[in-house]
Amino acid sequence: MLGSSVAAGVLLLATGAAAQQAPIIQPGAPGQASRSLEGADAARIADNRYSADDVKFMQDMILHHAQAVEMAKLVAERTNTQAVIDIAGRINASQADEITFMRGWLTERGETAPDPAQGHSMAGMDHSAHGADHASMDHSAHSTMPGMATMAQMSAMATASGPQFDRQFLERMIAHHEGAVEMVSNLFGRPGSAYDPVLFRFANDVTNEQQAEINRMSGLLRESAEDPRSTLKGDFRDAQQAASNMTLVATLPKPAGFFDPLNPAGLPPPIPRPGDEADTRSERTTRPESPAQYGRRSPFLSFANTDMAFKGDLLAVGNYHGFNLYRLGLGNEPQLISSIVCPGGQGDVSIVGDLLLMSVESNSGRVDCGRQGVGSEPTPERFRGLRIFDISNAAQPVQVGQVQTCRGSHTHTVVSQDPRTLVVYNSGTANVRSEEELAGCVVGAPGDANTALFSIDVIEIPIADPSRARIVDSPSVFADAATGRVAGLWAGGDHGEGTQTTSRTDQCHDITLFPSRNIAGGACSGNGILFDTSDPRAPKRLDAVTDNGFAYWHSATFNNDGTKVIFTDEWGGGGRPRCRVQDPKTWGANAVYDIIDNQLEFRSYYKLPAPQGDKENCVAHNGSIIPVPGRDLFVQAWYQGGISISDFTDSSNVREIAYFDRGPVNEEHGTMGGFWSVYWYDGLIYGTEIARGLDVLALTPSEHLTENEIAAARMADEGGTVNPQQQFPVKWPAHPVVAKAYLDQLARTDAMPLEMRTQITAVLDRAMPLVDGGARDAAVARSLRDLAAQVAVTGTDQTARRMAGLKETLTGIAARLG
Repeated sequence: MLGSSVAAGVLLLATGAAAQQAPIIQPGAPGQASRSLEGADAARIADNRYSADDVKFMQDMILHHAQAVEMAKLVAERTNTQAVIDIAGRINASQADEITFMRGWLTERGETAPDPAQGHSMAGMDHSAHGADHASMDHSAHSTMPGMATMAQMSAMATASGPQFDRQFLERMIAHHEGAVEMVSNLFGRPGSAYDPVLFRFANDVTNEQQAEINRMSGLLRESAEDPRSTLKGDFRDAQQAASNMTLVATLPKPAGFFDPLNPAGLPPPIPRPGDEADTRSERTTRPESPAQYGRRSPFLSFANTDMAFKGDLLAVGNYHGFNLYRLGLGNEPQLISSIVCPGGQGDVSIVGDLLLMSVESNSGRVDCGRQGVGSEPTPERFRGLRIFDISNAAQPVQVGQVQTCRGSHTHTVVSQDPRTLVVYNSGTANVRSEEELAGCVVGAPGDANTALFSIDVIEIPIADPSRARIVDSPSVFADAATGRVAGLWAGGDHGEGTQTTSRTDQCHDITLFPSRNIAGGACSGNGILFDTSDPRAPKRLDAVTDNGFAYWHSATFNNDGTKVIFTDEWGGGGRPRCRVQDPKTWGANAVYDIIDNQLEFRSYYKLPAPQGDKENCVAHNGSIIPVPGRDLFVQAWYQGGISISDFTDSSNVREIAYFDRGPVNEEHGTMGGFWSVYWYDGLIYGTEIARGLDVLALTPSEHLTENEIAAARMADEGGTVNPQQQFPVKWPAHPVVAKAYLDQLARTDAMPLEMRTQITAVLDRAMPLVDGGARDAAVARSLRDLAAQVAVTGTDQTARRMAGLKETLTGIAARLG
């Protein structure tokens, strides 16, 4: 092609002026002589049809493909699963053919084409099954290529068979294919690379073909999973459901005004085909239809349901478009009271007395709650910060205060309250607005003490006059204790080879307060932090931890006595499928810590165990404890992964005990959906579905959770108000049901003799109608005291705590009966 272009140029010049000639010089390095060149040599120097990166890509990909072929050769003698055999056959044929192509491409250009027999990582294995001895191979040159299986992983596959082999093969081949896709992406990101049209087409084919194969293999793995959640059929309104040990008792679609009537599911908009606008209906019927094309971005979060807050019989559901208020207690289905349109996202809410607080972060938010948004230029009409509403009349809420902040308000935490003043922590995660729009808003660098980054806002709200609410301080809670440098924690980036890339710690996403112990858990982008909040206006850092698998520290939840904390990782920002079979089990997961002497001690991870599809955004998100006495249970939202209830009583061995899930919002298009938040309140579980609406669920008895334990949780006193990021220890009444819940737990672990459990149960059965009827009985009270005296409490383990709880409850019941 280059030769024909030059010839055409010579022909053109022949018809006009002759080309001028002059010496062609190539300068040397400083101190070195220049050299003269002929025209042909000069042209070859400028030939950039392929680069050194192109050559390395082809050489590496040959070795990468060679390992895939070796993996495929293992299949025939280790499984009879036809779908796996078919996949291996396609890989063997296609990648062997592509190896031949790549070697030819390199050879034609005079570059070294590696021998694929020297490339796979089967070193040190016994390959008698296919007649190869590769023990002497050197694998160091390509051991760091993305997706390459280690020798240990290859050996494990070679010794496996049947279903075990199928799973290993599919998991490793998915990772291997994803590595190839990453290699293409890396090539395209290097300047001057992939200009060769042949290589460019080939690299794109690698991405497309391997991604299609990844989807096939992921589907096979999900189908092989025994969990019914992995293969649910999707639909916006009629998706399949799966549940274990819980049941859906009510589901409410979004109210009018809080969804797009032309696109209620929030799907990507279709791209008009050329000529569609001009075509008449009759013309369209005669013209062959081309496949519909869709935009890559959906409306995203314009009408997304977000967080919830509860007070008495009132439920507030936040939304990027405003919030909705519901009345509870009239059956299982909440009754809509009012819908308040006030766009600005994220719309997280809290309730304190007659005030509702709402976080606003979007650049389109307006002071007047207008729907028209604002432009990009600085303007006093823009609102980003904390809104304050009077909801004393829940049917007619009124905005009574605002606090503008430099980074908006992503979330907030109600910290303390006295009769006159409310103290709130504000966490902004967006860009710093211009100082022209709001004085004092400085972006700054990590070393700039004036920057609006690396801090939180402390807001005071006068209860009698919320219009006077203001920021009273912006403490640099991430500062280095020794130097005072504001950027004192995680600087951002990965933690070494094979680790996650973790966000820089210049913000907190959530700060969860535990007032009874004067502590707070901060999920702060790059770190998990334990704060001392003895002085609510001046939080101090007690401990900070990192995790090489966490991308973004998102939320924190304590157990009921504040001795443990669960941190969540929002890998992918919540909008990506991060619960697929090939995704790491410790990324996008929960990390459980014990709190010992005000230090965070890591114990274990927990991630949704049911593999999800590539159209289901899924990662760890918001939840709350379920107040079962004697146990630490966590009900949690996993976006389109559904709801999972985990038992972290043993913080080193977290296990799932219940779940609820639907199929994807749409099976063809990945769109934002699933559960944003899931909380226990007053005996039921409430979940905000981002796209669909509001769900109410109830627990059902099982081998994991007894009727007595569920009934005891319903009796828990939660204080009448439940806000996100604010936890108060719940209390249980001295009631026979609570005592029986402890007995069920002791029976489950065989920690109390059957004879003694039987005696206690018999007396509790006699006490039940007396307690419920408000009667007194000295004889029953005496029996309960005698039994309580026999309950031995020794040690500090979970059994001892349950024994202590049982003893205290029996004594309390006796006191009620006289």
